[in-house]
Amino acid sequence: MDLAVVQLGVVPYDEALELQLRLRDLRQADQIGDTLLLLEHPPVYTRGRRTEAHDLPMGEEWYRSQGIEVFDADRGGRVTYHGPGQLVGYPIMRIENVPEFVRTMETAVAAALADEGVEAGCREGLTGIWAGEAKIGSIGVHVNRGVTTHGFAVNVENDLQPFEWVVPCGIDNVRMTSLAKETGRYEGLGCFRKRMAYRFAQAYGMRQRITSLERLAGAPIPA
Repeated sequence: MDLAVVQLGVVPYDEALELQLRLRDLRQADQIGDTLLLLEHPPVYTRGRRTEAHDLPMGEEWYRSQGIEVFDADRGGRVTYHGPGQLVGYPIMRIENVPEFVRTMETAVAAALADEGVEAGCREGLTGIWAGEAKIGSIGVHVNRGVTTHGFAVNVENDLQPFEWVVPCGIDNVRMTSLAKETGRYEGLGCFRKRMAYRFAQAYGMRQRITSLERLAGAPIPA
């Protein structure tokens, strides 16, 4: 079975969300197959369904004054940060078992990081992907009529400072890290994008097929 992989550039969060919803509708109607979007976002905080007021202690206007947008999201989890240099993956997939889907995603992210020489995995009682005591990746999904939106984010070479201005994922005093910080290499997202796409497809027993939005379903990024 093929997994359509669409490599995008930097996409504003609200446009990426609209795109996900459009593709979700097409997947629910079986007009497209399972799809993985890989992209970056301009600086943005997203609030999951369990977000609490103190997770953004400075207040929304302060964050916007720093050039960081704030959006609500229907995914699970609490507040997280996205920015350039962080690889975000949005799987639009038909699934039956949510916990198994999430565990497989965690395995895929850990495998891609291992390819880069970073040992990472889960920690008991905590969400996301961890490299030792520091968090390197986040996961949050939403399922509607059996099809997923949202997904994972891996810190590759993004600025980590914005994580310190919030309570990331609802975990107090968490230390964040990135692939560049762990390895001392700043090589861009190119190689890691390819590794992530390969490991993601492999984890789900699929074969990746690189494509474009236009080839996928005539679905350009919404204006």
